[in-house]
Amino acid sequence: MSASDAANALGCFAQSRPLTLGVELELQIVNTHDYDLAPCAEDLLRVIKQQGVAGDIKPEITASMIEIATGICADHSQVLAELGTLRDGLVAAARKLNVGLCGGGTHAFQDWSERRIFDTPRFHQISELYGYLAKQFTVFGQHVHIGCPGPDEALVLLHGLSRYIPHFIALSASSPFVQGHDTGFHSARLNSVFAFPLSGRAPFVLTWDEFSTFFAKMADTRVVASMKDFYWDIRPKPEYGTIEVRVMDTPLSIERAAMLAAYIQCVARYLMIEKPFRPAEDDYLVYTFNRFQACRFGLEGTFVDPKSGEHRTVRDDILATLAALETHAMELKAEQACREARQVAESGENDATWLRRVLEHEGQLPEMVRQQCLRWR
Repeated sequence: MSASDAANALGCFAQSRPLTLGVELELQIVNTHDYDLAPCAEDLLRVIKQQGVAGDIKPEITASMIEIATGICADHSQVLAELGTLRDGLVAAARKLNVGLCGGGTHAFQDWSERRIFDTPRFHQISELYGYLAKQFTVFGQHVHIGCPGPDEALVLLHGLSRYIPHFIALSASSPFVQGHDTGFHSARLNSVFAFPLSGRAPFVLTWDEFSTFFAKMADTRVVASMKDFYWDIRPKPEYGTIEVRVMDTPLSIERAAMLAAYIQCVARYLMIEKPFRPAEDDYLVYTFNRFQACRFGLEGTFVDPKSGEHRTVRDDILATLAALETHAMELKAEQACREARQVAESGENDATWLRRVLEHEGQLPEMVRQQCLRWR
């Protein structure tokens, strides 16, 4: 790829209003007989179109997934309102087809080999390239976009937010079960994402010129053709003028999803305004360890402070961060969301904990998925 082609493929970093929000959620489509995944995305999209359901609703890589996305939102209440409208329209359409919808980072007992690739050229291209990994990618995540004042500021924010990745994983974790078994993880979904060669963290560059040089080198190898080929935990999204945080499991309710988005927005404002530390490449020495601990042990995982080396739990680091965010939560009208985050951290009960408790009580995975559907409504 020539230098000019690479520059065109990367594109200019668009203008966006700083600290605006956008939320994407990938959802499970299940049948209402045994609550296994149902390949009904195409039918669901047809009914949605017939009923004139408003909003951004589109297919994902396999036919048992559907994705919803808000528009550009100012604050927590707007995110919650837009997700509520999308949920209500989607649930009504699903009822017409007698299928269910639910959150959760994995389906508890689906067989990946039974999944069907949704019929688009890009999804088939991914399937040809990655083989069985494409079907195993039937996992469900929440992505949050944060508006940035410029491209250099976006990269500084990206690397600053990387310190808080364990927070986002532990608060959202909702994927303890895979292929019918308890994995022992709070978030097993990210193990599926990590199988992709272009996953993990973004390269440590702090200016858009440096990032453009990196992208041009990668494009020249013909390993990547666009930013969509990177499956990083956080990646810049130049066409929107945002960074995109991608590590969260889809929560079991829109309320939890809106809370997570508002918490990320507050941390971003804290980093932009107070600049409590300058990101450094050595911050990543503990990144993979912290990430694993949050996936495996959730809020009780060990968090190693990348600057001081101090060890504490993810829960304690979240609570300390929430104390530092109070002013920012007020400015962003996110006090309620931060109270909910505090309640989750103090109680130690994320969605993974709730799923395990339901299974322990009911004894059947299909009944647990049925209750996931009820919780999504």
